[in-house]
This record gives sequence, C-alpha cells and structure tokens, in this order.
Amino acid sequence: MSKKFFATIALAGLALSLSACTGSADLKSVSDCKPTAAGASSAKIAATGKVGEAPTVKFPSPLTAKTTERTELIKGKGAVAAAGSTLTVNYTAFNGTTGKKIDSTSYKSDGLASVKLDKSALLPGLIKALTCSAVGARVAVVIPPEDGFGAAGSANLNVGATDALVFVLDVVTVKAAVKESPSPSSSVKALAKADGASQPAPAGFPTVVLDDKGAPTITMPAGAAPAELQIADLKLGTGATVASGDTVTVHYTGAIYSTGSVFDSSWTRGEPASFATTGVIPGFGKALVGHKVGSQVIAVIPPAEGYGAQGSPPKISGTDTLVFVVDILATAK
Repeated sequence: MSKKFFATIALAGLALSLSACTGSADLKSVSDCKPTAAGASSAKIAATGKVGEAPTVKFPSPLTAKTTERTELIKGKGAVAAAGSTLTVNYTAFNGTTGKKIDSTSYKSDGLASVKLDKSALLPGLIKALTCSAVGARVAVVIPPEDGFGAAGSANLNVGATDALVFVLDVVTVKAAVKESPSPSSSVKALAKADGASQPAPAGFPTVVLDDKGAPTITMPAGAAPAELQIADLKLGTGATVASGDTVTVHYTGAIYSTGSVFDSSWTRGEPASFATTGVIPGFGKALVGHKVGSQVIAVIPPAEGYGAQGSPPKISGTDTLVFVVDILATAK
C-alpha cells in the first residue's frame, strides 16, 4: 500500500512504526539529539520542491552505502522526533540499484503515513532516518541491505538482496512518546489470527479460503469490479472495537481485483503489521474502524478509496480496484 511501505516493513505498503537515539522522548531541539551522519552517497540525492509537495528526486544509480547515511535537505523548526515519538510523514522511496520509484505517499492531507519510532516495528534504516528529525524537515537517506530488508529482499517492492533503498522523507508532525504506564488497551497481547465466529460473505464478494495458519487465498468473482467501497465481516470478533486514530495490529493480504494477483501480504513476511488507522489508504482505514478485535474483514476498495489516479507503482495502477482480507489482532488508543 502507499503508506504501504511503512505498513509492510512494520514494516509498509499497507502502511506505512520505529526507534533509536537514546534519552528523552520529548526533545525540544535538534541540538539535544545526535542524528545519523551524512555521507558521500546521501549527499548525491537532490530533491526539489516544497516540503509537503511531491519532490522531484534525482540521484545517480546504482547508489549504495556501507552504512545508513542521512542528509538533511531542508531543516525543520518544530518538535523533534526521538525514541517512542509518533510521526506523520510524506515519503518517496526508490530502489537504489535501478533508480526506480517503488512507493510513495500521495502528498495529500489524508494520505500521510503515520509511524512510531519503535525498533520492533520498522526497518533500522528508517529509524535512523527519522530520529532527530524536526517538523518541517526533509531528509534524504540511503539504506544498505543490512539496515533494510536484508538477504531476503522484498519481492513485493522489487527489492533484491543487494539493493540499497533511497528515501526522501518530509516530517509533517511529531508527537512525543507517552511516559505514563501503558493503559490496559495498549498492553493487550495480540491474537495470532482472527478468532471470531465465521460469517457468510455477501453475494458477489470475492471467495476467501484459509490455510491451516489462517492465511487467505482470495478468488475474484467473474465480472467487473464494483464502483463503490464494499466491506463485510468474514469472522465476527468479540474484542475491543477499533476507533479512528487507534494503533491496530493486523494480518492482511492485498490483491488486485482484475487479475487476482497478490501485491502485498503480512502472512508472507511471517509477522503482523501495526499502524494507525489514520495512516493508511481511506478504504483500508474504513475497513478497520468500528470492527472488533478477532474479526476478519474483507474490503473491496475502488481507486477513489485507495491510491487514486496516481496508483502506487509498480504494482498498482490508477484504475486498479483492490481487495484486502484483514485479521484484526489488537487495537490500542
């Protein structure tokens, strides 16, 4: 998904959460934090345009680095991100070897990626990129495989085992970590898979078959995709109800309606994804809010509720309707 990157690498696509820099999580200035150093590779990245608008990015390819390198292209002046902070960001990501764009946010107010600086939930290189970044900053980063997807690469994003990642990130908001003891809702253990009572799918919906672990195989019906957003429960959970703005933990599989091809799946990666309901494409967020933990939800998402006319190259075009099957495993305020 767009914002997919952060969800998938929680990632990442969907999606679009992270940590580093020891010490206080409510830094008041950049001088209180030591950012990842710039290097010869990150210095080769140029990005024109205003913060908050999609940049024109240029760099020589192939581009790589021995360690993660971070160059601040535009200095921020607001709150500073540190361990435990929650940020909203815009980003554009590239394969450093090929120079090809692999993901981005929409650079619209409702298309931001929401991420938390918690090392259990994001690639090390992105943690290093965002830590010590202030609101209003634009940073360019080169992430070697060991701080990225490692030897496995990412087939979903067309990233090989030796490919570096190149990001340009704009920091829109930073919220300090909460220092109080966790609330009961934030300490609830996530389910392994949806455990609610099975529900019949409405007529005309894609067919879903689960394997022994709970991973879905999605088969599309004949005919054209529906023009409107369609959401239904395949399993009805009895846990806490997801509210807008909650951070949810989910397993999901996303497929293209017209072809049935899977473009992203947390099941394939072997671990669920966590992200804010406000940090994903609109149709995906609507499939979460109001549903209970333990539910399995299917959503048929037209472009207007997904990535819009720009799509999310290279996997999703601007005319693709998407189908997601989502297991809601936990939610926290």
